[in-house]
This record gives sequence, C-alpha cells and structure tokens, in this order.
Amino acid sequence: MWTRSELKQKGKGAFLRNYGITVLVTLIFGILSGELAGNSASNGVRDVVTESDGDIFYMASSIWLLVLGIGLIFILVGVLIRIFIGNLVEIGAMRFYEENSSRKAPLGCLLYGFQQGSYGKNVLTLFLRDLFIFLWALLLVIPGIIKGYEYTMIPYILAENPQISRERAFEISKAMMRGEKWNAFVLDLSFLGWSILSAVTAGIVGLLYSRPYQKSTWAEFYKVNR
Repeated sequence: MWTRSELKQKGKGAFLRNYGITVLVTLIFGILSGELAGNSASNGVRDVVTESDGDIFYMASSIWLLVLGIGLIFILVGVLIRIFIGNLVEIGAMRFYEENSSRKAPLGCLLYGFQQGSYGKNVLTLFLRDLFIFLWALLLVIPGIIKGYEYTMIPYILAENPQISRERAFEISKAMMRGEKWNAFVLDLSFLGWSILSAVTAGIVGLLYSRPYQKSTWAEFYKVNR
C-alpha cells in the first residue's frame, strides 16, 4: 500500500536528479497543452478623441468587435494546437516522467507521441477524453472532476503502449482509478500550499519547482497503481 509521503519523496527525487530537463519538459508541456495559459491582462482600448463629430460610440463598438474576433481566433488556434500537438506532447511528457522515475530521461522523450505510428488514433483518444470530461462538467462541476480523475491515467497508458486501442485505454484507466479517485484528489490537495506560493510569486515557484515536482509524483502514482 502506497502513502502520499512515499510518492512525493520518490517524485521529488526523480525531479531533482534531472532538474533542468524536467523543468524544461514541464514548461513545454504546459505551454502546448494549455495548462500554463494564464489569465493575461487586457491591454484595453485607449480613448483617442481627435474629432467631435459624434462617432465615438460607433468607433468603440467597432474596436471591441475587432478585439472579440481576434480573441475568438486565438481561442480556436489554441484549441487546435491543444488537439493536434499538445495532446501528443502530453503523451511524450508522461513518457519522460515515467522513464525519469528510474533514470535520467532525455528531452527527446517529448516527441515520443509523434514517433510511434499511432498519431491519428492517439489524437482521437485524448480528444475524446477531453470532450467527455467537458460534457460531464456541463452537468455539474463534481461529475466533471470525477471523470477527470477516472480518465487521468490515459496519457500514461498511451505513453507505455501507444498502439493500444482507444476502448482499452479508457477501460484500463477506469480500472486503475477504481477506489483511488479520492486518494488522487487528496494527493493533488497536498500540493495546494505550493500552488498558493506559486501564485504569490507570479508562477515562478510553479515553473521552477512545484509543477515538475507534482508531475513527477503523479508518475509515481501511476506506477504503483499499474
């Protein structure tokens, strides 16, 4: 039977043993998967009044429509990057954390999801994972969280066996998380203090320490439940 302290100790050891590469992998994965998409502050629209012919409202409306259109384009591009690139990088990152648990894994592990001849199948598998979690979350927040934990092992499974079928990946993840969802939630909760410290330091602590530490610990969680 595993304990949180044991998992976190192993995760920290793996992370610190290969510190620089682990931080870089976590950063790249976070950017391409959208996990690091922060709430960027709006630049606003300057009030420039050069004429007094009463078209200020029309001009302001046009500017906000333009801003909205650009925002929607950025969102769409972000979603497409997440689906077709970020999800495959996620598989590579999970491969890295798994290998890094026992030895210094190379940065090239990030490309693992693109190199195994199962690109289309794995893109669809992780797209459906995200879609199912989103649809469950529409019912209420709690079902979405539960399903999120139920499907959380899928990228780890694909990282070990990229040729596995979509149905089997979902099935194994559900089996692995049966009776473990609450333990997984408490494991995440144990990093709450680090999350607060990261927020206070504008994400610096998260980037350089807590996120790689947490990701490495989750790889240990996968291994003990495998």
